[in-house]
Amino acid sequence: MEDAYILIADGRSTDRTVEIAKNLGADVIFQDGKGKGDAIRKGIKHLGADFKYFVLTDADFTYPAEYIPKMIRVLESDPGIGMVIGNRFNDEFSFRHASNNAFYTGNRFLAFAQHIVNGIKLADPLSGLRVARWNILKYWSPKSEGFDIEAEMNYLIERSKYRMVEIPIEYRPRLGEKKLKFKHGLTILKRIVSESVAEHSYSAFYG
Repeated sequence: MEDAYILIADGRSTDRTVEIAKNLGADVIFQDGKGKGDAIRKGIKHLGADFKYFVLTDADFTYPAEYIPKMIRVLESDPGIGMVIGNRFNDEFSFRHASNNAFYTGNRFLAFAQHIVNGIKLADPLSGLRVARWNILKYWSPKSEGFDIEAEMNYLIERSKYRMVEIPIEYRPRLGEKKLKFKHGLTILKRIVSESVAEHSYSAFYG
């Protein structure tokens, strides 16, 4: 991964994130709006150039970067795979030990909802560690502003006729205050439903 380009989308952080990122050689851009979806939209627009893969991870210590090379190898092994997702819900590691029960239950419900509504069966559809083919994402302009971005990305890959594969990963306790609240779960559920409605409306209009 020596030739990787690292981009940090900063959402007005008040710690030393920007300073440390720049000292380590990463480029930093600053959000105009708020939310994770807004950060990813700005990051994709900023990249512009042609890459092979797009790696997405949260910068809160929860996702170990050591899994990224393995995820890339999975993509290299099969051109029909469009995205590899780090699965926090697995036998090897217990996601429940790193999160409270309500958060665990909410994630399981949203995984079930995306399966039923969008036809996407994933054990951990909201994982923040994922590697996707850049050719799928480079013209994508996400509609999501916040934590619903992963649900929208899943639907994009599915609609592009690629498969998604999950690999087991470890999930570590977050450094700092947890941002995800009950209201964000409702936003994610709304995104799951709206993507399905939009697809059905498109199909009905164009026959």
